[in-house]
Amino acid sequence: MPTSPSRVGAASVCAAALTFSGLLATGLMAAQPAAAADPAGYQNVRINEVTSSNNDTVELYNTGAIAVSVSGWKMSDDGFSPQSFSPSSSTIAPGGFITFNSPKGLGDSDKLVIYTADGTVVDRVDWATGRAKPAMARCGGDGTGAWVTTTTVTTFGGPNASGCPASAPAASRIRINEVTSDGADTVELYNGGTSAVGIGSWKYVDGDTAHSPALISSSSPSTTSIPAGGYATFDSALGLGASDSLFLVDGNGTTVDSVTWAADGAKPSAERCADGTGWFTTSTTATLGGANSCSGGTGGGGTGGHLLGGGGALTSGCTPEAPSGTGSTPAGTLAWPGGLDVTIADDVCAFTTSTGPEGRDLSGLAFDPAHPSVLWAAKNKNWLFKLVRSNGKWIPDASWSAAGKQIHFAGGSGRPDSEGLTVGANGHLYVTSERDNADNTVPKDTIMEFDPASAGSTLTPVHQWDMTSQFPQLDTGSKDDANLGFEGVGYVPDSWLTASGWIDPLTGAAYDPADYPLHGSGLFFAGLEWDGTLHVYGLNSDGTSTTFGTISTGKASVMDVTFDAGTQRIVATCDNTCGETHTFLKVDASGAIVPDVTYTNPAVMPIDNLEGFAIAPASTCVDGSREAVWSDDGSYGFGSGSSSYGHALYSGTFPC
Repeated sequence: MPTSPSRVGAASVCAAALTFSGLLATGLMAAQPAAAADPAGYQNVRINEVTSSNNDTVELYNTGAIAVSVSGWKMSDDGFSPQSFSPSSSTIAPGGFITFNSPKGLGDSDKLVIYTADGTVVDRVDWATGRAKPAMARCGGDGTGAWVTTTTVTTFGGPNASGCPASAPAASRIRINEVTSDGADTVELYNGGTSAVGIGSWKYVDGDTAHSPALISSSSPSTTSIPAGGYATFDSALGLGASDSLFLVDGNGTTVDSVTWAADGAKPSAERCADGTGWFTTSTTATLGGANSCSGGTGGGGTGGHLLGGGGALTSGCTPEAPSGTGSTPAGTLAWPGGLDVTIADDVCAFTTSTGPEGRDLSGLAFDPAHPSVLWAAKNKNWLFKLVRSNGKWIPDASWSAAGKQIHFAGGSGRPDSEGLTVGANGHLYVTSERDNADNTVPKDTIMEFDPASAGSTLTPVHQWDMTSQFPQLDTGSKDDANLGFEGVGYVPDSWLTASGWIDPLTGAAYDPADYPLHGSGLFFAGLEWDGTLHVYGLNSDGTSTTFGTISTGKASVMDVTFDAGTQRIVATCDNTCGETHTFLKVDASGAIVPDVTYTNPAVMPIDNLEGFAIAPASTCVDGSREAVWSDDGSYGFGSGSSSYGHALYSGTFPC
């Protein structure tokens, strides 16, 4: 490919990728003094919104997990003559935004190209007549959503939520899904919509601004249409570099999708995980023309992250378990909104116990709202762990019990199949059980209340509520059916339910906590693995309970439930059964609790039985982010020989 602004400083791109992954070699920097020109993480900065009116405002968004310097960056319009601009900030925080007014007028039909100080193309968007008025914005996920014309320009400097059309056009569901720069330079497109889309007049162009867009239909093999849920591949006639970009434009000249990758980020390929919606990551195996394998874990693609940490030899009796039950990701799922980097956050084989020496089966997770530095964890075979941070990892709190505490049912008997837990307003732990592991063919769907301040190495419930009779479909004599009961539970405060206008299904009127004087100050939402429903209970101090009915999450299963005060949403988590997704639920205008938005996990994470999920309280926010933690029930990671094998906990970031 001929030398162009996008090819200047190839060595700098390589060094940037090394810096981003935390593997910067000082010696390499000394040998290549130009290597600092492109800042670390530049490929994670995306144009997010632009208007060709109202002072020609542009918004950039950082999809990555590290701050990116934009000092010396430039922009151009369709004249491809880079010019300096004055950003609202010289750096973009992870998950953050900056804005600037274009120093040159943006036309009614025009282009916008962003360059690093060294001339590398960062991102580009093209629009046809009228498409950037009032604005063009990424809808369905900042930094990754489809480009559509918005109805308002009030979101500059913040998320593109309001103003996005309720239903995006069918063409916007076509996404660049996989790219390889490993010789054939092949591009894969994916149609995430429900109808076929004709692309006979569509074009593509790389990051070389000297190149004119090429027709997809004139490339080999010729492609003119993509069926619903289908794929189309073609070889780029323009060639694709080791570090490059690819932009897809429709027949009107409007950008549909784009991807940028750093050095060798598309070798063997860069692919979206999951298909059509996820972030780009470097794959270990190209899967052109079919579903992406998501076999990466090292990042390096355009907006990919990195899986950091891990290692260590398995201890005696520690036997990780491969995942089972992998299903598809629900339609309309959005990419993870937090940082793309993820850290392995525990010691290898950290959760071996006397009743489960295999070291796996860590399930439910919950931050303590009153003590955000504490993370509680439930292990299936009747154990609880109090975890604290130490040297970047979550480890058992030795002052509580370094080996965890064993729990029993009321009366001190049995082995609860403890799956989910939450922290109530009184500071007590509320734990769900699907069955008694001492008699595992019989369901025992209970919620148990434990006082974590109780002395001793074992805990018995302060109260216990048994709802087994409500789920006769689980009582078939099969241990598999008995194992599909209460998988997670979340405490939801009355204050949110009343402020949100929740309609009490028992009265048909606005929920009034005073109608239930024994229930405390909130309700408990238990997730049923059997069908993905939430079951709402008032847990009374006299040992009785009030059942408020069932809520659909729209997913096949639920593995964990939490209430996040930061987003003011109930979160229902599903593992690989539902494509590793988290559905945030709200109270709608009619007073019903309904799904609002669903996100995937960060693309660098394994596709395992990730059954636990917790988001740190908003009080812990630093630079716009807070911690998110996942637990792998099988401690399998990416399998034997990988750095994640034998580990159960992963730590990432979520927006404040």
